[in-house]
Amino acid sequence: MTEKSRYWRRTMRALAFASPLAIVAAGPAAAESTVTYRSWSPILETTDQMIAATEAKHPDIKIDARIFNYPDYIVDLQTRTASGDMPDIIGLEPGALTQQYREFLMPVQDCAEKTWGPDWKDKFFPVGIDQARLGNPDGDENFYGLPVLTQTINLWYTIPVLEEAGIEPPTNYDELKAAAEKLQGSGVAPMLVGAGDGWLRRDIFMQLIHNVAPGEIYKAEDGDAKFTDAAFVEAMTWWKRLFDDGIIQPGALGLSAYPASMELIEGGRAAMFPMGAWWQQQAARQDAPPLSQGLSGFAPMRFPDVTGTGGPEDLLGGIDVMIGMTKDAKDPDAACTVMTDWIGGAGAQALINTFNDLPAFVGLAPQSYASDNQKEVWRVFTEEWLPTVKYPRQLKSPAVKQALEDALAAVAAGDVTPEDGMAMVQAAAEQ
Repeated sequence: MTEKSRYWRRTMRALAFASPLAIVAAGPAAAESTVTYRSWSPILETTDQMIAATEAKHPDIKIDARIFNYPDYIVDLQTRTASGDMPDIIGLEPGALTQQYREFLMPVQDCAEKTWGPDWKDKFFPVGIDQARLGNPDGDENFYGLPVLTQTINLWYTIPVLEEAGIEPPTNYDELKAAAEKLQGSGVAPMLVGAGDGWLRRDIFMQLIHNVAPGEIYKAEDGDAKFTDAAFVEAMTWWKRLFDDGIIQPGALGLSAYPASMELIEGGRAAMFPMGAWWQQQAARQDAPPLSQGLSGFAPMRFPDVTGTGGPEDLLGGIDVMIGMTKDAKDPDAACTVMTDWIGGAGAQALINTFNDLPAFVGLAPQSYASDNQKEVWRVFTEEWLPTVKYPRQLKSPAVKQALEDALAAVAAGDVTPEDGMAMVQAAAEQ
C-alpha cells in the first residue's frame, strides 16, 4: 500500500466516526512525509540532534536516518544502487565518490535557489562551491550535492603525552623520528594510524605529496604529469619510511580508524595521530573520556616538513561531507527542506554546536565552548587554516583513488616498491 493510499484510508476511517459538525470544522489532516538519509557522517549522536531540530521546525516531516562506518556505508551504497533502493538523500564526498554515483543523483541547484534565492552561492564559503563540482564532466555545471561541512586535514597531538615526554610538536622529519625514538618502549605510538582504512592512508599520502610537490597530483589526474614521476615516488618513499623508522606503529594496516584507533587515541596511547578538523566532535559526546572532554587533551598541528625544504603554508582540505538527493526521492520538496535545513537552518546549528567539523555555510559558529582550548582550536581552524586551503584532499577519479589506496597498503606491507606502487596508480589513470 502506498503512503497516499494509507493516508486516505486513515482519513475515511476518521470521517466514518466523526460527527457532521466535526467533519466541517476539522477537514482533512495534513499528510506527513518521511525523508530517508544514509551516510557515514555526521556521527549518529550528532545526526540525532539535527533530526530533532529539523523535525521541531518542520513537524510535517519525519526523518529516517542510518549512519554507518565509512567502509560499511560504501558497501551499503553499492548494494542499494544494484537493487534500485536508494534513500532520498545521501552523504557524499566531492570528486570520486560523487562522480561514482552521479547517474543516481539529481541536480540540486534549483533546490538551493528555491531556498536561498538566486544569489545562493554567496551563502557558502568559496571553497565549498569550488569543490562541489569536482570531477564533473566537461560542460556539466550541475551541482549533484551541496556542502554541509568543510575541513582541513592535519595532525593532532595529545597534550599530556608530549608534555610528559618532554617533546615539542615536531616540525620536520628529523624531529618526528627523534620523537619516535624517545617514545620507543613507552606503550605510546609516536603516530597512531588506523591504516586499515584506505581513506586515512590516502590522507597521509596527500599531505606528503603536497609537501614534496604542491599541486602536482592534480596535474597527474588531468594527464599533465605521470604518477610515476620522481615526485610521486619520493612521496611514496616517505610513506614507507614512516613505517620503517617506527613512526607509525606496528600492525597499523590491521587497525581501523573508527572505532579502533579512536579508542586508543582517547585512551592516551597516541603521541600524534592523523585526523582533521572533524576530530573536534570527540568533545561533544556525552560519554567523552577525560582527554576529549572540552577537547582539553588534544591540539592540532601541521604535518611536519619531510623534505627539509620548507613545508607549504596552505593545508589541504575543503568539503568534508555533502548531501545529495537521489532520483529515487519520493518527495523531492521534503528532501530539499531537510537538506537545506541541515546546511543552513536549525539542523545546521545543532550540527555546528557539536563541533562536527567546520561549517560550509557562512555565519554559523558554535553557541558555546566547554574550554578555552576548544575555543582556540576553533579559531585556528576557521581563521588561520581554512582560509589558506587551495587544494582538495579528494581525488576526481574513483579508479585512481582506489589504486592509490591499494598501492599505499602494498608498499607499507613491503609487498611492492614505491616505484611499483606508483606504477599501479599510473596504470589506473591510463585506463
